[in-house]
Order: sequence, then structure tokens, then C-alpha cells
Amino acid sequence: MSWVKRELYNWRVSADLKAEARRQKRSVAAVLDEAAREWLQNRGSQTAADTAEQARLHAEAEKYIGIITGGNPRRSELASQLVRERLLRDGSDSGRAR
Repeated sequence: MSWVKRELYNWRVSADLKAEARRQKRSVAAVLDEAAREWLQNRGSQTAADTAEQARLHAEAEKYIGIITGGNPRRSELASQLVRERLLRDGSDSGRAR
């Protein structure tokens, strides 16, 4: 099976990738496997950072749960917008996209 992967990769990849594989004295398949492995590892750390950011944003938004009052029957539809407005009005930078 590895010869099939090696042949397929050699046929379908750019000249730059082939040159890099030659420079490293490795097969194109090995270079691509390593690149994919590194990408998957890095993706995991980004997911952890995203999760931490979401937890921080939720903690900020929780301050306003249950305190938005009024007679607007569409209030639940507008909750996200109202929370953002409160966060911005109160001077918190949590409402800004990063």
C-alpha cells in the first residue's frame, strides 16, 4: 500500500513539495504525513484556546442573565444583541471580536 501512496503523492503534488522532500532526503509521502501530523497537533491547541475564550465570554455574559427587563415580547429573540449592548455600554472589551 505504501508504494501506491508514494506514487499517488509524487504524481499529484507541486514541484516545491517534491523539492522539499528531496532536500530532506525523504519521500513526499513522509513529508506529507509529518505535515498532517503537525497540523492535527496544532489544531488541538487552537481548539483549547477557543474553548478557553468561549468560557471567558460566557462568564462575562452570565453577569446579565435575568437582569434584562422590559415589556418587549420579542426580548428573547434580541437577547444576544442586548447583552452585547450592555457589555459595550458598561465599558467591557468582551463585546469586541478578537
